[in-house]
Amino acid sequence: MKRSNRMMLLILIITVMITGVVSANVFLVTIAKVHARSQTDLTDYVSTSNVRSEVQQARRGFIVDRNGTILAQDNVTYNIIAILDKDRLSRKGEIAYVDDPLATARALAPILDMEEATLYDYLTRDAKQVELGNKGRNLSKETKEQIEALNLNGIEFVQTTKRSYPLGTFASYLIGFAQADEEGVVSGKMGIEQYLNEALSGENGYRRYQADKNGNILPGMQVEEKSAVNGNDVVLTLDQGIQEALETAFLQTMEEFSADKVWGTVMEVKTGKILGWGQAPSFDPNTTEITDYVNYVSQMPYEPGSTMKVFTYAAAIDSGNYDGSALVDSSRFCYGATNREPFRVAENDSRKIGCIGNASGRNWGTITYDEGLIFSSNVVTSSIITSLISPSVFEEYLDRFGFFKLVDTPGISEVNGVKNFTWPADKLALSYGQGSTVTMLQMIQAYSAVFNDGTMVKPYVIDQVRSSYDAQDVLYQGKTEVVGNPISAQTAQQLQQLMYETANREDGTARFYQIPETTIIAKTGTTQLAATDGGGYTTGKTIVSLMAAMPAEDPQVLVYYAFQADYDQNAHVKSDIIKSVLRKVAMTYNLVPTDSQTQPETESSSEAVPVNEYTMPQLINHSLDYAQRKMAETECEVLILGNGSEVIDQFPNSGEQVVTGQKVFLLTDIVQIAMPDMTGWTRKDISGFWQASGYSVKLDGYGRVVSQSPAAGTTLSRDMSIELVLQQP
Repeated sequence: MKRSNRMMLLILIITVMITGVVSANVFLVTIAKVHARSQTDLTDYVSTSNVRSEVQQARRGFIVDRNGTILAQDNVTYNIIAILDKDRLSRKGEIAYVDDPLATARALAPILDMEEATLYDYLTRDAKQVELGNKGRNLSKETKEQIEALNLNGIEFVQTTKRSYPLGTFASYLIGFAQADEEGVVSGKMGIEQYLNEALSGENGYRRYQADKNGNILPGMQVEEKSAVNGNDVVLTLDQGIQEALETAFLQTMEEFSADKVWGTVMEVKTGKILGWGQAPSFDPNTTEITDYVNYVSQMPYEPGSTMKVFTYAAAIDSGNYDGSALVDSSRFCYGATNREPFRVAENDSRKIGCIGNASGRNWGTITYDEGLIFSSNVVTSSIITSLISPSVFEEYLDRFGFFKLVDTPGISEVNGVKNFTWPADKLALSYGQGSTVTMLQMIQAYSAVFNDGTMVKPYVIDQVRSSYDAQDVLYQGKTEVVGNPISAQTAQQLQQLMYETANREDGTARFYQIPETTIIAKTGTTQLAATDGGGYTTGKTIVSLMAAMPAEDPQVLVYYAFQADYDQNAHVKSDIIKSVLRKVAMTYNLVPTDSQTQPETESSSEAVPVNEYTMPQLINHSLDYAQRKMAETECEVLILGNGSEVIDQFPNSGEQVVTGQKVFLLTDIVQIAMPDMTGWTRKDISGFWQASGYSVKLDGYGRVVSQSPAAGTTLSRDMSIELVLQQP
């Protein structure tokens, strides 16, 4: 019992001593303003104002292409904070606020590219601290260090992040962009950035602590901390090489045809994976100077023209009412109607309501129904829906193919087209792709059934959403989604054969798009552009388009390309630009020809020359000797631009595929570049020179170069005009 009492007494004494020490520390802190353990003078910071809080910034997730190339990322930037509070605590002998606004404004103006008066206005405001407007935000580390070197009183920096897009305009209407608001919170404003904003955003952390006036944490004080959680990464189905080939073609089309707009897409027909998607004019999400927010591929309904004829044939073949060898009159189709159902009549028939002709007034006389697609006859498709099937059967098949309803691809904003199918003229016009509107997104979904033996798949572009900490931790996995079987496999294969003849017969309308790498199947389109005031087709504008797939014997990838411009009767003959996209896709997928006739020939022999494929090495920053040794391993034609000894740029880029005989450009000097002899060059060759050297070129004609100015060997300067005349061989 006594021992127990002694123990209780000891505990009581210890408790009293601890309480005394704590009370003394509290007394010292609150009354004497001294921290007991550190003997720090707390006079200046005993209030809660010295409890500091720091934000631990979460990184927004990366957006990458299917090969891991970064398309969107966060960059660390800095915002200027100007302290104007003259009572702000500081170390003895130092000034912690802007004490000379005029001198500070003069020092910052040239660095920030701002007017001194504007800066002076910011620095003399009645506030404890201010930011310096948009030009004082998102500064690079180099700019921050340049300002810090000035040792300006009261000028401080807050670290923040800015969303950046390393490849600029790359698929910008699909990827979209993200921006910071006034509080510095970055969020998606458009495209994938907006659609997956929550998954990409992450969660900021924080750190709270009590510190002295110099920011030092007091010994024994509690620190509360929560780590930031970075956003998830997004993997798209896009392929950098294919996308860049597509966008290069857009710019060339804008130049060659003075086009108003260009748009296109590339897709795997069996999976629905979108490999390329874009339009021109476009925008750079790093600057967000956007004049048009419409995504042409999914938000711009248009009259597709003759590429729609394949679905007219699909309805006739699949419904069992088609004989391709049967004959049909291809002269003008005049029509009457009963209960709004059209039927063909003679030119002088009193029941005549109107007449339909072929493009350019063509008349092939009596031809087969198969030749009606090969020649792209409006008259024959009109005959199909009046003689072989009814308009209602055609309408049923359009519904099966998913037209005039949303595709509903995740991450893609879209609109619907308009079906005009009330009056006889409407029904006939839709058989050859006019009078009603669809989107390119609807077209590529519908064509997947044609190229995929009757199975229609939904296009998709989001391949994965995965943890930024562990790539194996996949939170969302895109997958192939079958959305219908609108036609049988036999019908699809018959359509593929017709499209093969359209692209490979000497009189087929798509014959100008043949490429040496593989055999294609294709259908062209040339559509009059309707006036916006409803006044018919009076604008003089057309939409030129191509739907192609390859290889012909087992289609794997489709390419759909369209542009709006003034009418040009040779638009499909001038095919080099679109063919460059087809060739890039063929090389990416290693689609080799199965027919010896598709192999390139030498000028002196008809023997086939083997076409070998190589991966372009990384040559930039290497010596020219090294680059030439590496390229000697290939069978490419290497052209050296400049007199330097080191490669400073190259085209094609590293990792891209090149083939036997292809021109490769190595830039060694941006000043001393001699004009090459471009005789015999194609537009693709010229494009390579332009991309490697940066010198713009004016082209006249199509085919191969027959004359040039300046002459070969002339030293080029930036003020020179390079002019080339091209002619078909």
